[in-house]
Amino acid sequence: MGKIHYSAEPDNNTKSVKTRGDDLRVHFKNTYEAARAIKNMSLKRAIRYLENVKEKKEIIPFRRFCHKVGNKAQAHVWGVSQGRWPVKSAEYLLHLLRNAESNAELKSLDVDHLVIEHVVVQRAAKIRRRTYRAHGRINPYMSSPCHVEFILTEKKELVSKPADALVEKTKKESKKKQRRQLARGE
Repeated sequence: MGKIHYSAEPDNNTKSVKTRGDDLRVHFKNTYEAARAIKNMSLKRAIRYLENVKEKKEIIPFRRFCHKVGNKAQAHVWGVSQGRWPVKSAEYLLHLLRNAESNAELKSLDVDHLVIEHVVVQRAAKIRRRTYRAHGRINPYMSSPCHVEFILTEKKELVSKPADALVEKTKKESKKKQRRQLARGE
Protein backbone atom coordinates (compact mmCIF):
# COMPACT_ATOMS: atom_id res chain seq x y z
CA MET A 1 0.00 0.00 0.00
CA GLY A 2 1.37 3.41 -1.01
CA LYS A 3 1.24 6.74 0.72
CA ILE A 4 -2.24 8.13 1.33
CA HIS A 5 -2.67 11.48 -0.41
CA TYR A 6 -4.75 14.28 1.03
CA SER A 7 -6.11 17.18 -0.99
CA ALA A 8 -4.30 19.64 1.33
CA GLU A 9 -1.47 19.54 3.82
CA PRO A 10 -1.56 21.24 7.23
CA ASP A 11 0.68 24.24 7.95
CA ASN A 12 2.22 22.57 10.99
CA ASN A 13 2.27 18.75 11.05
CA THR A 14 3.20 18.60 14.73
CA LYS A 15 0.07 20.55 15.77
CA SER A 16 -2.46 18.85 13.49
CA VAL A 17 -4.06 15.45 12.88
CA LYS A 18 -5.60 13.94 9.78
CA THR A 19 -8.28 11.33 9.22
CA ARG A 20 -9.80 9.95 6.07
CA GLY A 21 -12.53 7.58 4.92
CA ASP A 22 -12.59 6.14 1.40
CA ASP A 23 -15.56 4.65 -0.46
CA LEU A 24 -17.98 5.21 2.41
CA ARG A 25 -21.42 3.71 1.65
CA VAL A 26 -23.26 6.89 2.53
CA HIS A 27 -24.93 9.47 0.26
CA PHE A 28 -22.50 12.02 -1.14
CA LYS A 29 -24.86 15.01 -1.09
CA ASN A 30 -25.99 14.54 2.51
CA THR A 31 -22.42 13.99 3.68
CA TYR A 32 -21.21 17.06 1.79
CA GLU A 33 -23.73 19.31 3.54
CA ALA A 34 -23.09 17.75 6.97
CA ALA A 35 -19.32 18.10 6.63
CA ARG A 36 -19.66 21.68 5.45
CA ALA A 37 -21.75 22.50 8.52
CA ILE A 38 -19.06 21.32 10.97
CA LYS A 39 -16.13 23.04 9.28
CA ASN A 40 -14.34 25.52 11.59
CA MET A 41 -16.05 24.04 14.67
CA SER A 42 -14.07 22.76 17.60
CA LEU A 43 -13.84 18.97 17.82
CA LYS A 44 -15.97 18.72 20.96
CA ARG A 45 -18.65 21.01 19.51
CA ALA A 46 -18.73 19.08 16.21
CA ILE A 47 -19.20 15.76 18.02
CA ARG A 48 -21.98 17.23 20.18
CA TYR A 49 -23.59 18.81 17.09
CA LEU A 50 -23.63 15.55 15.11
CA GLU A 51 -25.08 13.67 18.07
CA ASN A 52 -27.81 16.32 18.27
CA VAL A 53 -28.47 15.86 14.54
CA LYS A 54 -29.00 12.14 15.13
CA GLU A 55 -31.58 13.01 17.81
CA LYS A 56 -33.15 15.78 15.61
CA LYS A 57 -32.29 18.48 18.15
CA GLU A 58 -30.16 20.41 15.62
CA ILE A 59 -30.38 20.46 11.84
CA ILE A 60 -27.95 20.27 8.92
CA PRO A 61 -28.53 23.29 6.64
CA PHE A 62 -28.74 22.40 2.95
CA ARG A 63 -27.24 25.17 0.81
CA ARG A 64 -25.92 23.59 -2.37
CA PHE A 65 -27.78 20.31 -2.84
CA CYS A 66 -31.15 21.68 -1.78
CA HIS A 67 -33.47 20.71 -4.63
CA LYS A 68 -36.73 19.36 -3.19
CA VAL A 69 -35.44 19.70 0.38
CA GLY A 70 -38.21 20.83 2.70
CA ASN A 71 -38.25 24.03 4.73
CA LYS A 72 -37.61 23.54 8.43
CA ALA A 73 -37.81 26.05 11.27
CA GLN A 74 -34.54 24.79 12.83
CA ALA A 75 -32.65 25.83 9.68
CA HIS A 76 -33.29 29.52 10.38
CA VAL A 77 -30.51 29.38 12.99
CA TRP A 78 -28.09 28.92 10.08
CA GLY A 79 -29.64 31.68 7.97
CA VAL A 80 -31.28 29.32 5.48
CA SER A 81 -34.74 27.80 5.26
CA GLN A 82 -33.95 24.28 4.04
CA GLY A 83 -32.44 21.48 6.08
CA ARG A 84 -32.51 17.81 6.99
CA TRP A 85 -31.26 15.39 9.63
CA PRO A 86 -29.06 12.89 7.71
CA VAL A 87 -28.54 10.29 10.45
CA LYS A 88 -26.32 7.92 8.50
CA SER A 89 -24.01 10.72 7.31
CA ALA A 90 -23.79 12.05 10.86
CA GLU A 91 -22.87 8.55 12.10
CA TYR A 92 -20.05 8.18 9.55
CA LEU A 93 -18.69 11.66 10.29
CA LEU A 94 -18.80 10.92 14.02
CA HIS A 95 -16.66 7.80 13.44
CA LEU A 96 -14.10 9.89 11.55
CA LEU A 97 -14.04 12.60 14.23
CA ARG A 98 -13.55 10.04 16.99
CA ASN A 99 -10.71 8.56 14.94
CA ALA A 100 -9.14 12.02 14.68
CA GLU A 101 -9.55 12.43 18.44
CA SER A 102 -7.66 9.20 19.12
CA ASN A 103 -4.97 10.28 16.62
CA ALA A 104 -4.62 13.54 18.55
CA GLU A 105 -4.28 11.71 21.86
CA LEU A 106 -1.59 9.53 20.29
CA LYS A 107 0.28 12.69 19.18
CA SER A 108 -0.35 14.11 22.71
CA LEU A 109 -2.19 17.16 21.44
CA ASP A 110 -4.75 19.06 23.51
CA VAL A 111 -8.11 17.69 22.33
CA ASP A 112 -10.02 20.66 23.78
CA HIS A 113 -8.29 23.10 21.40
CA LEU A 114 -8.62 21.09 18.17
CA VAL A 115 -10.51 22.86 15.38
CA ILE A 116 -11.70 21.31 12.11
CA GLU A 117 -9.63 23.34 9.67
CA HIS A 118 -10.01 21.38 6.43
CA VAL A 119 -12.92 19.26 5.17
CA VAL A 120 -13.24 17.59 1.79
CA VAL A 121 -16.05 15.36 0.57
CA GLN A 122 -15.59 13.88 -2.90
CA ARG A 123 -17.72 11.59 -5.02
CA ALA A 124 -16.50 7.99 -5.17
CA ALA A 125 -17.13 5.47 -7.95
CA LYS A 126 -20.80 4.57 -8.10
CA ILE A 127 -21.87 1.07 -7.16
CA ARG A 128 -24.06 -0.44 -9.86
CA ARG A 129 -27.15 -2.49 -9.18
CA ARG A 130 -30.32 -2.99 -11.18
CA THR A 131 -34.01 -2.72 -10.60
CA TYR A 132 -36.62 -4.56 -12.63
CA ARG A 133 -39.40 -2.54 -14.20
CA ALA A 134 -42.65 -3.21 -16.00
CA HIS A 135 -42.72 -4.80 -19.47
CA GLY A 136 -39.39 -6.60 -18.98
CA ARG A 137 -37.24 -3.49 -18.70
CA ILE A 138 -34.25 -3.00 -16.39
CA ASN A 139 -33.07 0.32 -14.97
CA PRO A 140 -29.88 1.22 -13.11
CA TYR A 141 -30.11 1.38 -9.34
CA MET A 142 -26.87 3.07 -8.33
CA SER A 143 -25.54 4.25 -5.01
CA SER A 144 -23.43 7.41 -4.59
CA PRO A 145 -20.64 6.72 -2.07
CA CYS A 146 -18.05 9.31 -1.11
CA HIS A 147 -14.54 9.96 0.17
CA VAL A 148 -14.21 12.18 3.27
CA GLU A 149 -11.11 13.72 4.79
CA PHE A 150 -10.56 15.96 7.80
CA ILE A 151 -7.56 17.93 9.01
CA LEU A 152 -7.83 19.21 12.57
CA THR A 153 -5.39 21.77 13.95
CA GLU A 154 -4.63 22.73 17.51
CA LYS A 155 -5.44 26.42 17.93
CA LYS A 156 -4.10 28.66 20.66
CA GLU A 157 -6.55 30.38 22.95
CA LEU A 158 -7.73 33.75 21.73
CA VAL A 159 -6.09 36.60 23.58
CA SER A 160 -8.27 39.62 24.28
CA LYS A 161 -7.00 43.13 23.69
CA PRO A 162 -5.74 45.06 26.73
CA ALA A 163 -8.17 47.58 28.24
CA ASP A 164 -6.18 50.66 27.14
CA ALA A 165 -6.41 49.56 23.50
CA LEU A 166 -10.22 49.48 23.67
CA VAL A 167 -10.54 53.28 23.60
CA GLU A 168 -13.69 54.28 21.77
CA LYS A 169 -13.10 56.13 18.55
CA THR A 170 -15.40 59.03 17.79
CA LYS A 171 -17.55 58.39 14.77
CA LYS A 172 -16.93 60.92 12.02
CA GLU A 173 -20.14 62.55 10.88
CA SER A 174 -20.73 63.70 7.35
CA LYS A 175 -20.76 67.39 6.45
CA LYS A 176 -24.36 67.08 5.29
CA LYS A 177 -25.45 65.71 8.68
CA GLN A 178 -23.56 68.47 10.53
CA ARG A 179 -25.26 71.17 8.40
CA ARG A 180 -28.68 69.61 9.06
CA GLN A 181 -28.06 69.64 12.82
CA LEU A 182 -26.93 73.30 12.70
CA ALA A 183 -30.08 74.26 10.78
CA ARG A 184 -32.28 72.62 13.45
CA GLY A 185 -30.37 74.39 16.21
CA GLU A 186 -29.10 71.25 17.98
